[in-house]
Amino acid sequence: MTPSSTASNATAARNAAATNTAATGTVPQATRTFVSFAWRHPSTWVEGTSRLWRRSLRFRTVLITLALTALAILIACVWMALAIQNDLFQSRRNEVLDDSRRATVAAQATLDAGEVQGDRVRLQNLMRGVGDDIARQSSSDRIAVFRVDSAPSSIAPQDFTAGGFDEEIVSEGLRERVQAQPTSQWWQSVTLEDDSGQTVPGIVVGQQLLVPEVGAYELYLAYDLSAASQTLGFVQSTLWIVGITLIVLIGAISWFVLRAVATPIAEAAETSERLAAGELQVRLPVRGEDELATLGRSFNAMADSIQAQILELADLSLVQQRFVSDVSHELRTPLTTIRLAADILNDRRETFDPAASRAAELLHAQVQRFETMLGDLLEISRYDAGSVQLEWEATSLAHLAEDIIAEMAQLAEKHGSDVRLVAPGGYSPVDMDARRVRRIVRNLLGNAIEHGEGRPIVVSVDSNSTAVAIGVRDFGMGMKPADAERVFDRFWRADPSRKRSIGGTGLGLSIALGDARLHGGTLAVWSEPGGGSNFVLTLPRQPGGTIEAPPLRTEPDAETDALDALGLTQPIGVLGDAAVLSAELTADASSDSARSGGVS
Repeated sequence: MTPSSTASNATAARNAAATNTAATGTVPQATRTFVSFAWRHPSTWVEGTSRLWRRSLRFRTVLITLALTALAILIACVWMALAIQNDLFQSRRNEVLDDSRRATVAAQATLDAGEVQGDRVRLQNLMRGVGDDIARQSSSDRIAVFRVDSAPSSIAPQDFTAGGFDEEIVSEGLRERVQAQPTSQWWQSVTLEDDSGQTVPGIVVGQQLLVPEVGAYELYLAYDLSAASQTLGFVQSTLWIVGITLIVLIGAISWFVLRAVATPIAEAAETSERLAAGELQVRLPVRGEDELATLGRSFNAMADSIQAQILELADLSLVQQRFVSDVSHELRTPLTTIRLAADILNDRRETFDPAASRAAELLHAQVQRFETMLGDLLEISRYDAGSVQLEWEATSLAHLAEDIIAEMAQLAEKHGSDVRLVAPGGYSPVDMDARRVRRIVRNLLGNAIEHGEGRPIVVSVDSNSTAVAIGVRDFGMGMKPADAERVFDRFWRADPSRKRSIGGTGLGLSIALGDARLHGGTLAVWSEPGGGSNFVLTLPRQPGGTIEAPPLRTEPDAETDALDALGLTQPIGVLGDAAVLSAELTADASSDSARSGGVS
């Protein structure tokens, strides 16, 4: 026998269904639209939730709090609902059993006191009295009486039911137990029909009655438990409403508490970003005396210290700039005098003895180098002071590259390097400061000649709709990535022990980078130990324009790397505005001819 599981589960299911139906009917249109969109586009809200989870501490904390709270409330509500359900059922079952026991005892007492004496009429009257006693003592009007002994009897009353008792609700198992144990009381959970035809939970209780001169009868009383089921449904609904309300309240409280805690953190992050951007005067607002206020005061103290140090360094840098500028200007006059004297001595060195002649030659060379360095220092001081002005003029970058290659041809030949120009573009004039761009290209080509180890050097020029670019590629020793990152630093050398063969000052690349930035362009480098280096200067076509895509790649592609492998024996020549490549392949005996001529 199963006391209450069937009826109670059915009731809970009906209550849940009713609750769900009511909830569905009150869902707003916007919510239904959102749910429908989210269901049809799960990747959208999954991606959005994932982004919030990664980026928002507040969202993550509130979500975890809600999840744990909901789990705890769910467990508590389920446990309370089951406990209340079990208590209600046991209480109502005990009431039913007591009620049935009183009715059965009263009926048996009436039967025991009656005198039948084999008279059928007297027995019928006695049974009617028994029915009246049961009706008075019991709260149920659903009654059924079945005879246990099937032997024929002339006076035995017929089986009967009252109050709409359905015989099918009494299972065979219950009847067998009632018949087997006359003195025991047995019960079973059943489903009844009320006056409206709706099914309701109930209990049927069975016990034997001994009828004089006839034998045993089975007495069954059916009790309606709809009142207890309604009470249970109300309690469960209340529990769920309270639980959901608690979850919402806890979520809201968590959100506001975290907002109070996270807002100072967000302010600190924003203030840090502004400090990093150079707004040294910003500070965190400090309120109260709690831990967050202590954090704010500590942060502001740190910002004050950083501001003081930065201002001190800025003052030192300004003093250094003024010192370099002043010293450079002050040295110009004595240096001019020294240069004039060195020129005179150099012109007359043939009249000196060999030692004095060599000394005059070295003095002349070093004075020239010192003059160049002094000019570079003055240029650097102008960059630092922000007083550099560009002189714009329309210039063809390809023709500028030709001129510089021709200008440095003797130096390249001295070092055994073959300079080759690849110029598919860059012929149309572009506004630039030609003097500064010449200085950049001259510096890049000079470095390539010095470090190219006598191998071919490729100068590439190209353009697109937004920019022009020139690249200088050598196949010399190259540099490590760490050295390439510092190649534009002032006075920096990858190998301090290596002597400069063309008299550099150590400021050329730094000045070249400054010139490129003044044009709104870039100067990038790629280098690989044993694979050479590639410097690429990219300038916008219009002053102040934007470079959407560089015409030349900084990292050489396979075609550029293949130039040396092709065994080119003649340089690129330029005829008009067309670049022509003339090459001979050393891998086989054939030769490919193209139009050639011009500058190498």
